[in-house]
Amino acid sequence: MNFYRRTSKGLKITESVKDIFSTWKDGEKWLFIGPHDDDILLGSGLLLQAALKSGIDVYALIATDGRMGYCTPDQEKTISEIRKAETKEAFKIIGMPLEKVFFADFPDCDTGSYLGRRKAKEGDPDIKGYTGLQNAFTYYLRKVRPGRVFLPTGSDLHTDHKLVYQELLISLFHAGGDIWPELGEALTWTPWPYEFSVYCDFPSAPKIKVMADDDIFQKKLACVQAYKSQRQIASLVETLKAGGPIEYYRPADIAFYHPENHIALF
Repeated sequence: MNFYRRTSKGLKITESVKDIFSTWKDGEKWLFIGPHDDDILLGSGLLLQAALKSGIDVYALIATDGRMGYCTPDQEKTISEIRKAETKEAFKIIGMPLEKVFFADFPDCDTGSYLGRRKAKEGDPDIKGYTGLQNAFTYYLRKVRPGRVFLPTGSDLHTDHKLVYQELLISLFHAGGDIWPELGEALTWTPWPYEFSVYCDFPSAPKIKVMADDDIFQKKLACVQAYKSQRQIASLVETLKAGGPIEYYRPADIAFYHPENHIALF
């Protein structure tokens, strides 16, 4: 595989995944987050394979339960379990240990009801008596303790994608704070966040490109096609095939406020 990174000094090209990150540390852990079960493999199936082959300790977190992904009337009551089984099969194809694939089980297409954090009510997906995307993300960030996280771009039109992006970025800070100690030991660093694309393009140009050979690409396609229940995925598969064995990544923008940033304006 080849990796490319745009830098202030020009284009850096390498065959080693670690060389595209200036902040690389030994013993790296990565957490891939998907609003839905198929998003991670659709958007980052090549990089995920590269990470596994490089010995990076890789984890995946699926935010929603897929309940709105039914394509036939008889699937309406069973689609969540169908999709969970398909997810396990898909990750097995690339050799991902299933004990490192987590399911937060928030209702698909209803993440807006689970913004922030609140006491769990009956029927809510709960951790330590609380529910909410920020509760779950803080818990899993402290559990996995990654140095980098990867998730679909916040410029996506899908509401679940937008809200997962929003809630994950603020949870990066919660995870490193002293609040909510029942969710685990606070991080002493802030993980580096990166965006990948599933449906919509990035808000600005990506900085990282991953290019794989055909064998790795075909394995990614096999993972995506494991979601047989998702008929609508066919068009995305065609887009993947047309684009070839490439993926792009963009470091997520977090604009910290410092008064001195604006002194020159006045």
